[in-house]
Amino acid sequence: MPKSLDSEQLYKCCDPDLFQFETTDELSESTETIGQERALRAIDFGLDLDNKGFNIFMLGDNGTGKLTTIKLLLNRKAADEPVPDDWCYVYNFKDPDIPLAISLKPGSASVFHKDMEELIRILKVEIPRIFESKEYEKQKNKLVEEFQKSQKEMFFGLEEEAKSKGFSIRKTVSGLLIVPVKKNGEPLTEEEYSSLEDDLKSKIDAMGKAFQDRLNDVVREVREGEKSVKDKLLKLERDAALTAVGQYMEEIKNKYNDYKNITAYLDDVTEDILDHLEDFKVQDEQAAPMPFLKAPKAEPTFTRYAVNVLINNKDTKGAPCVYESNPTYFNLFGRLEHKFQYGVATTDFSMIKAGSLHKANGGYIVINVLDLLRNLFSYDALKRSIRNREIKIEDIWEQYRLLSTTTLRPEAIPLNVKVILMGNPHLYYLLYNMDEEYRELFKVKADFDSRMEKNDKTIQKYADFVASRCKQGNYLPFDRTGVAKIVEYGSRLAEHQGKLSSRFSDISAVIMEANYWAKKAGNTIVRDEHVDIALEEKIYRANKIEKLLQELVIEGTLIIDVEGEKVGQINGLAVLDMGDYRFGKPSRITARTYVGKSGVVNIERETKMSGRIHEKAILIITHYIGSTYARKKPISFSASITFEQLYDMVEGDSASCAELYVILSSLAGVPLKQYIAITGSMDQNGDVQPIGGVNEKIEGFFDLCKMIGLNGAHGVIIPGKNVHNLMIKKEVVDAVKEGKFNIYPITRIEEGLEILTGMSIGEINEDGTYPEGTLNYLVAGRLQEISESLKAKKDEPMDKEEENNKNDK
Repeated sequence: MPKSLDSEQLYKCCDPDLFQFETTDELSESTETIGQERALRAIDFGLDLDNKGFNIFMLGDNGTGKLTTIKLLLNRKAADEPVPDDWCYVYNFKDPDIPLAISLKPGSASVFHKDMEELIRILKVEIPRIFESKEYEKQKNKLVEEFQKSQKEMFFGLEEEAKSKGFSIRKTVSGLLIVPVKKNGEPLTEEEYSSLEDDLKSKIDAMGKAFQDRLNDVVREVREGEKSVKDKLLKLERDAALTAVGQYMEEIKNKYNDYKNITAYLDDVTEDILDHLEDFKVQDEQAAPMPFLKAPKAEPTFTRYAVNVLINNKDTKGAPCVYESNPTYFNLFGRLEHKFQYGVATTDFSMIKAGSLHKANGGYIVINVLDLLRNLFSYDALKRSIRNREIKIEDIWEQYRLLSTTTLRPEAIPLNVKVILMGNPHLYYLLYNMDEEYRELFKVKADFDSRMEKNDKTIQKYADFVASRCKQGNYLPFDRTGVAKIVEYGSRLAEHQGKLSSRFSDISAVIMEANYWAKKAGNTIVRDEHVDIALEEKIYRANKIEKLLQELVIEGTLIIDVEGEKVGQINGLAVLDMGDYRFGKPSRITARTYVGKSGVVNIERETKMSGRIHEKAILIITHYIGSTYARKKPISFSASITFEQLYDMVEGDSASCAELYVILSSLAGVPLKQYIAITGSMDQNGDVQPIGGVNEKIEGFFDLCKMIGLNGAHGVIIPGKNVHNLMIKKEVVDAVKEGKFNIYPITRIEEGLEILTGMSIGEINEDGTYPEGTLNYLVAGRLQEISESLKAKKDEPMDKEEENNKNDK
């Protein structure tokens, strides 16, 4: 019979003497990532390779330090890289719906913005001053006077000649007309004209028509002269304004001579200013006819000359590193803001706002992939930007509106950024297998492990981590025993005596809680007892469900026998995971065998409460029984097996050993010890396979036995391959040490049967039989009885009634 494990095998202690310090105050603060060599090499590779397809996906369980690691690595790498260019948007005078994007050297965009503001401020003063100058007025008056003089001469000569012929020029509603006049200068009336002789009328009409034609020619010349004067006045205005505009504009052009797009933009600005000189002139306010009808004065706007600084890297040191915690579409790609005036939403290029990708351009951006997938449009738009290497600011909801509206479409900005996604393994493999484009864009996989090897080096790094957390959080220092207890807790989280957990968020939480309990006790140093209290209190806050189930067992509502022996019944062990806490729960498994040919009937399967892995385990049990007891001749039997008082799904194969034992117990009629529980999986050859949650399962059965009363016979059978996973709580270790509780490791099915029945199992003889007095002998005998019973039933002659029924069929 297998021996019970010694107490030393149940818990791997960390020797405090491994540490060369008294408290963690003696250790320096460390920022090194612990136990993630594979992931670190992948990240270094991905960061160094400049290719649009080699972006990085960091996968691993929560709390393994993904964000902390990438922040540390990016800060180191980005510090030595060049600062990217600034970006700004300016008005597009040729196509106002497409604002122009301009890049400048770091810190230059804000300077350009101020230069343009200063230019417009100066021109708003200088241009009106020029138009109010005596020189400008003199030239303007000279042009006007010359035109007026020429106009007067043309009209005067024609009028004098008309007077000599008895005509005069009169101004009417329809324009200037030639009319005949009397000697006193008064125009002829209709009656006077009608009384004239026909010859005189004809002469007057002919002469009047000739003068009217000449007058029309003069008017035409005057209008052309007016147009010419207006053009000369406009040219005078432009030339006068250009003396001011050109001077200041040349200064800016020389300053930004290296930027061709800026010099072209400044040429457009110059032309637009000269076309809109009225906006710069002093506006005379006109009195309203009625004060209460006075409309608000429309002030000229100079927004089109402004510079919208999108990205200002003036104070940036190295390449930018952006950590986007809320990757909505607008937060990533920017937005067009609107303002409401009189109920109408308006926008312009000055209301274009940058997104995280703009800020990270030329550097790095880190995004949680789950948050990215939760936000509409963000994931597809991000892939499109990486693929096209450009950032477009768009109104994403435009395509969903019933009516199409006019909006801005800012010029795209070239994108050069390394994208780092973070998520759990499930999301990584989901995207990798379902999205072909994802595989082309995120080729670097940085896989963070949840466990690391336990050796002197990693133990020392654990101590460095404890010291760093104490210094960062301003906690009390840990002594060597406290650090050793943290190391042991790391092995418990890793569920392995030779491993340590790399879920440092959980480790940090225990460090913080131990600091609290040490302070509450009035200590200045955190010791092992404070860590123990922190762990006990953490369990106590979360184990309400476990205690309720234990109470149900004690009061008999949930039936679990932990004393005596019973045929066809055994205590299996399962783990219930509540999310924040998991614990072991004993389950009563029963089996009944009888004459028939149905084989093993899984009641959970029949009621659709069994998972596929559990169904597979039942089939393995069936084939094991067949290969063990039907080597020479066929066997037939029926057996039903179930988890009693179970009202939810059964999944997994960790109870397959227990299920086999209750079937064999029922066949042989041999009782099983109820004070020994079992967990373990088996294969078709009878080898026992390891299972998960072994610590919780042992502790769950121990707690129940302790509440009833330990008698020294209680124990648990576990797979031998799970011994290195044991990191059991101190209470169980002490009970084993004192002989009050037993833990039996097994590697073969037969070993567990010997422990539970106290009988020899028996090996098969050459003739296919088993030695008398063994368990296999009893099982084989019962199977033989069932087979003979079925054969006898088949050979019995049918009575007359049965024969008639058969003939009827």
